[in-house]
Amino acid sequence: MNQPSGNKLPHVTTRRMLDMKERGEKIAMLTGYDYTMARILDRSGVDAILVGDSASNVFAGHNTTLPITVDEMIYHAKAVVRGAQAETSRAMVIVDMPFMSYQLSPEDAVRNAGKIMKEHECDAVKMEGGKVIAEAVKRITDIGIPVMGHLGLMPQSIYKYGSYKVRAMEEEEARQLMEDAKIIEEAGAFAIVLEKIPSKLAGEVSRSLTIPTIGIGAGSECDGQVLVINDMLGLSTDFRPRFVRRYADLSTVIEQAVKSYVEDVRSNSFPSEDESY
Repeated sequence: MNQPSGNKLPHVTTRRMLDMKERGEKIAMLTGYDYTMARILDRSGVDAILVGDSASNVFAGHNTTLPITVDEMIYHAKAVVRGAQAETSRAMVIVDMPFMSYQLSPEDAVRNAGKIMKEHECDAVKMEGGKVIAEAVKRITDIGIPVMGHLGLMPQSIYKYGSYKVRAMEEEEARQLMEDAKIIEEAGAFAIVLEKIPSKLAGEVSRSLTIPTIGIGAGSECDGQVLVINDMLGLSTDFRPRFVRRYADLSTVIEQAVKSYVEDVRSNSFPSEDESY
């Protein structure tokens, strides 16, 4: 766990997240995959950085999150932890456990969660699923590793769903989600991500739990929110779900900057005399 030193702000912990829910203080989380972005996120005041398996999509160019491996997640996590530590070291760093790193057995889950935690100084892992992974969640938390859950649309199950449509629209699936949330809480999770479910249901789940919920496409009644950093900064241009608010258009900014650089190189105006030794 990262500890404050000098003038650094107190590090966000599982206890602090629980306190934030009790106080009604919203939790702000964003994904991060590299050192430079982690430094920016940490000094900008986010409460948590999720090293998401979405790196499989936005970093590596895969169509789904399924191909990314435990070792690849560790690579990204190491960079993010170093970045956060280089700034205020306030943000909690949570790492997604990738597909097939915990589904086969609780023993596999414990082994891989331990590997992720041992190879860098992250604060927690995140796992998708309800009742079916409850034993793994319990085993992992029992050995001292904090777990964040994930319910609703679960990207690692996309081939089962067949689409990215809103989940838990029907009464039976909504009932099951509510049940799964309570099961995961009882198994020891310190928080749960709710992805792409009706806002009314997300509110009901949030009020029924003592642990915080983090929404993504789940409305404003969750205890916090998370977005993929590439989406909210406008770096991804081919993915525009209604729940993403774009706070910048960096794709256009970067493209124009690169075009200007190419033009200056070709016209021999870069480097100038002042930019030469």
